[in-house]
Amino acid sequence: MQIAYCTNVHAGSNLETTQANLLKYATNVKKQFSPAAPMGIGLWLAAPAAASLQDQTQLENFRGWLEQEQLIPFTLNGFPYGDFHSEVVKHEVYKPTWFNRDRLTYTTNLIDALHGLLPDGMEGSISTLPLAWDRNSMTPAQWMQTSQQLLQLCQYLHQLEQDTGRLIYVCLEPEPGCVLDVAKDMIDLFNERLLPFDNDNIVTRYLRICHDVCHSAVMFEAQADVLKRYQQLGIRVGKVQISSAVRVNFASIAAEQRPMALQQLANFNEPRYLHQTSIQAQSGETRFYEDLNLALDTVAQATDLTSTWSVHFHVPVYLESLGLLDTSQADILDCLKVCKTMPELRHYEVETYAWNVLPEQHQVDNLANGIAREMNWLREQLTT
Repeated sequence: MQIAYCTNVHAGSNLETTQANLLKYATNVKKQFSPAAPMGIGLWLAAPAAASLQDQTQLENFRGWLEQEQLIPFTLNGFPYGDFHSEVVKHEVYKPTWFNRDRLTYTTNLIDALHGLLPDGMEGSISTLPLAWDRNSMTPAQWMQTSQQLLQLCQYLHQLEQDTGRLIYVCLEPEPGCVLDVAKDMIDLFNERLLPFDNDNIVTRYLRICHDVCHSAVMFEAQADVLKRYQQLGIRVGKVQISSAVRVNFASIAAEQRPMALQQLANFNEPRYLHQTSIQAQSGETRFYEDLNLALDTVAQATDLTSTWSVHFHVPVYLESLGLLDTSQADILDCLKVCKTMPELRHYEVETYAWNVLPEQHQVDNLANGIAREMNWLREQLTT
């Protein structure tokens, strides 16, 4: 079992900035989380950084520095291709899609980099986007191109293991509103578009799931049901991203306090990232909005609200509540109960990338301290 935090919380798309961020933040997290032993990191390498590591000298220098600092990048975040901290990211994070050749090139660059950075004998994982934004957006030709590229990716990973003995697997990460936004979409992808063409019987070894707890919680999926369904069908979970959504059950809040709760929720409506929102009525009917502002616009009278809202905003995982609002921390605990029964699952990554855009009252004075607190909280949950 390995624990990391995802470094996509830090801005910077080139290798120099990436290394500077690790020196500034990751080394300080390590002092608080693992002072006497190496610490895992979920390394985010944007496309320019991944490309620069195709140079053997740069790769060896970076590996040497990581070894010196005792940071082990056992997993990579290969979802954001470009600048994940520009003024407005929103839908840009889903580009290039998996039917674009640039996505395959970027991912194979990450595979080469990860192989070169990992200690001998250690397996690695890379998370990637759920194909594209908008579940209804892909044409038959785009589906065919996507399937072909994913199968090519499996062949690339298979050849790497044959040649070097190194096992690396790429993990598709379902996300609300994307082509793969719930477990059923992922299962259909494997059963209908990948496994029937898996002539070498390698797909489920090299293509796995990155289960993001927050994403599943936004869609009101039962964590245990999702993970057990994957297990039953022989689809492996390669890593779990430990993350927490904003959730508010208005029915549990006194009517006179609901306007205040709604205002607290509105404070999470910020312009950089997409904050997909699901609203579940007491009847169980659920409506999906691609961003929080669109959901907020539907409210006529706050005091009349009785629905439960689940919002894609990654908040610190150690928090159970945020003022009058809740978090989906209970989903993390439900998820971990099942994870402990999955011996092939080794990689856990705390992914609270939104620290810098949290409402002011939830900000921390020292980012490294906040991340270390998350890491320590996760370790406690996994070892008790």
